[in-house]
Amino acid sequence: MKVLITGASGRLAEFVIRELAGEHELILTSRRQPSTEFSSFPWVKADLNCFEDCQLAVAGVEAIQHLGAQPEPSDHPELRREKEKQGIPFDATFKTNLLGTYYLLQAAVEARVRIFVMTGSNCAFGHGFRISKTPFPIESLPIEENHPCYPEDSYSFSKGAAEALLASYSRAYGIRTYVTRPAGIRTEAQRRQIAAEASLSQEWDPWLWAWVGSEDLARAHRLLLEAASQLPLHDVYLVNADDTTALEPSRELVQRFRPQLLSLADKLTGHQSFLSCDKIKRLVGWQHQTTWRHYLTDE
Repeated sequence: MKVLITGASGRLAEFVIRELAGEHELILTSRRQPSTEFSSFPWVKADLNCFEDCQLAVAGVEAIQHLGAQPEPSDHPELRREKEKQGIPFDATFKTNLLGTYYLLQAAVEARVRIFVMTGSNCAFGHGFRISKTPFPIESLPIEENHPCYPEDSYSFSKGAAEALLASYSRAYGIRTYVTRPAGIRTEAQRRQIAAEASLSQEWDPWLWAWVGSEDLARAHRLLLEAASQLPLHDVYLVNADDTTALEPSRELVQRFRPQLLSLADKLTGHQSFLSCDKIKRLVGWQHQTTWRHYLTDE
């Protein structure tokens, strides 16, 4: 299959490229040239915020792995000044993650692309980047894809809204669209760092101690691409590790920091993630394989 990978110079892309290489014909696109490791693949210099660039990038492809995005809310009160110092305008997140995705989808439909797999985020729930500082209202544990979303920032909102945008294109045009909702994406070096810095928790983690191995997320993207014909026309999948980044068992964390949620935590065992990946495991056979805990004895 001829597959376009957006955000090809980003941190996740190298893992997705390696996962798909050999089985699929790859075209890379990004604003910056990808690593020299991938110089054998055609590269289209393109900006998602330019529709003509998107049209150029999608020409002749059958599927898209859409990894390109702004990874934080550039307009967040606590981040805006620093982002502007980096040359990132306050509206960059909203433009890239929504308008850029819209441009890419529109170009994909015009080019008769059949499959569109996008890296979303579990931030779509709204549990992180909370501007109001009010706790995210957890209604069930572990959290599944259908849990209500309460976003307050442009990044979390953009990820949820992009999911709805993909769904609308599936309904209207029949293009198959799939979204992964990963947690903090961690390379092997970053997994070693988790182990090296591990300590007992001092407070509730708004990010829910959630993480996913870069290689595992890349494999999920491949499985969704290759199983598309057996999946619903559009769907969203949590893709996270089976455990947390905490040393303490998950139910203990609830008891210490959110005792009002104990009635929801009865089924949590060991270091079980607060986010359930049962859906993607059931539908495409995905399993999380990397870990950080074995580095605890090595450090």
